[in-house]
Amino acid sequence: MRYYQLRDGNSQRLAVETGDSTYDLTSVKPQLRTFRDLLKSSSIAETPPDELSARHLDAAEAVSEQRLGADATDPVTADEVWAAGVTYQISEEARTEESDTPEMYLDVYDAERPEIFFKSTPNRTVGPGEAVGIRADSDWDVPEPELAVVLYEGEIVGYTVGNDMSSRSIEGQNPLYLPQAKVYDRCCSVGPAVATDIEDPHSLTLSMSIHRGGDRVYHGETNTSEMKRTCEELVSYYTAHNAVPELSVLLTGTSLVPDDDFTLQEGDEVTIDIESIGTLKNPVTVV
Repeated sequence: MRYYQLRDGNSQRLAVETGDSTYDLTSVKPQLRTFRDLLKSSSIAETPPDELSARHLDAAEAVSEQRLGADATDPVTADEVWAAGVTYQISEEARTEESDTPEMYLDVYDAERPEIFFKSTPNRTVGPGEAVGIRADSDWDVPEPELAVVLYEGEIVGYTVGNDMSSRSIEGQNPLYLPQAKVYDRCCSVGPAVATDIEDPHSLTLSMSIHRGGDRVYHGETNTSEMKRTCEELVSYYTAHNAVPELSVLLTGTSLVPDDDFTLQEGDEVTIDIESIGTLKNPVTVV
């Protein structure tokens, strides 16, 4: 199943897509307005979320594709977003190329312990159709398309699409500048849905396109099978000795990197698609 959070005035509604149809779970259970509400109910009832949702599909109102496209917000309002780095060879190569201390990235790629870092808070994270940000004090900025793991109380409950916006110029100056290169207004986007029935997250086609003024200026495609580490391994390091919040998202690493002579501009549009999860599309603005 794929879960969406839809705008409803100052509140939200929870929708679930199963097969070719999408249903408004809030129309049956008004207390189920967010994906968090569903997970809490599932935990209390000791019943899997998909099984709990399935009980209400017959009575639920249908959601049109038009409304789904117009009203979808971030599908999971995570308390925190964290990220893993240098989990794909292309990411290791890109960060080695940009950095004044390239040897450190080679060490991370081959090390037993992965790089795990804090990425975003709810007020810095945007959903489908909302603008992602590039810093005004940076002159080399890129989107980073990533498979995102959704966790409830530290356990994997689903997957979504993530965009780890990054300033390569700031990070390249000094590794200690990583927080400034990664954490700022509109630095992260997730969506459009949380998929709970992914059989193998390490075998998904992932693509990214960037459009500027109606022209496609970048396109790339890869597969999550290229990721050196497993989602379970990354989650184990994220949760170890760490008081993780109730609901969190872990981005699993950069799988596609535009050429070194490319930088995002205001007005660009970034489109990221992951097989069996959906398409996340965001315009770009300067922050």
